[in-house]
Amino acid sequence: AEKILGPGGAGSPASHCVLELVEAGYIPVVIDNFHNAIRGGNALPESLQRVQEIVGKKILFQELDILDEAALRDLFQKHHFSAVMHFAGLKAVGESVQKPLEYYKVNLTGTIRLLETMKAHGVRDIVFSSSATVYGDPAYLPLDENHPVGGCTNPYGKSKYFIEEMIRDLCKAEKDWNAILLRYFNPIGAHESGRIGEDPQGIPNNLMPYVAQVAVGRREYLSVFGDDYKTADGTGVRDYIHVVDLAKGHIAALKKLKENCGCKIYNLGTGCGYSVLQMIKAMEKASGREIKYKITARREGDIAACYADPALAKQELGWKAAFGLDKMCEDLWRWQVQNPTGFS
Repeated sequence: AEKILGPGGAGSPASHCVLELVEAGYIPVVIDNFHNAIRGGNALPESLQRVQEIVGKKILFQELDILDEAALRDLFQKHHFSAVMHFAGLKAVGESVQKPLEYYKVNLTGTIRLLETMKAHGVRDIVFSSSATVYGDPAYLPLDENHPVGGCTNPYGKSKYFIEEMIRDLCKAEKDWNAILLRYFNPIGAHESGRIGEDPQGIPNNLMPYVAQVAVGRREYLSVFGDDYKTADGTGVRDYIHVVDLAKGHIAALKKLKENCGCKIYNLGTGCGYSVLQMIKAMEKASGREIKYKITARREGDIAACYADPALAKQELGWKAAFGLDKMCEDLWRWQVQNPTGFS
């Protein structure tokens, strides 16, 4: 079985990808520095402890920061990796505006160290966890992979864009490299067991974890940032994708690397846009509870609408999102009810 390195593999959606890797017959080796993960037993992150329970197989894990060059070298000497699935990085949009240097240091320098170590050890295949934020404010919708990129509205989005550019330049310069850049839209939901899901540390930065915490009673109400956008009900519209669908997209990407594909870019989304108010309604349906909200001022850097054209991933990866909004909300609610305070 092939060994796949998963930097940052203890978070969500990464832990769902680790589970899918095992199910697909790969051996994931996960490294993480616990910046956004809860410690469990046996020195494992709690998320991976639970993945082990679900799949009934041991997950190889090492506590490691990708900025630690020497530790990365040792790791690559210890294992023979056939590819890297790169999730490691800081990912809160608001925080990135307040701490731009930290975001550039971790996300850019960390990726450079990782790519240099891969190169030194003859590993030339990578799947990178990118984001739809690289598109900036959409010039047209739905967003396809040819849409201009780089007009990002925050340092987090810029760091993803810069990493994409680095990997593209590397593949152009050295023809034996293969890379797939996966532009995530908005992953929500959880594994249907309710054992693994998104566990934001502190106040959630994303809509649906916040909505779920209001539904379960952890937060009093949701602030809806703006109801005067040019959308059907005035609230922001986004493309939400079930995290398990997203994880399966990574397995399809790994298989594509085998074709010596060079550098390829794919959207992972459903192609459907839902507004904030529609998401609240869907979560009320799944939970059977009223979700209180208040309309507040728009948030800096937010855009009116953003949803994918996922046709290319279907055409070239044979991948398509299978789960709809009801399933996303039901699985998210199951996770939230079983884990009202997350993994801790």
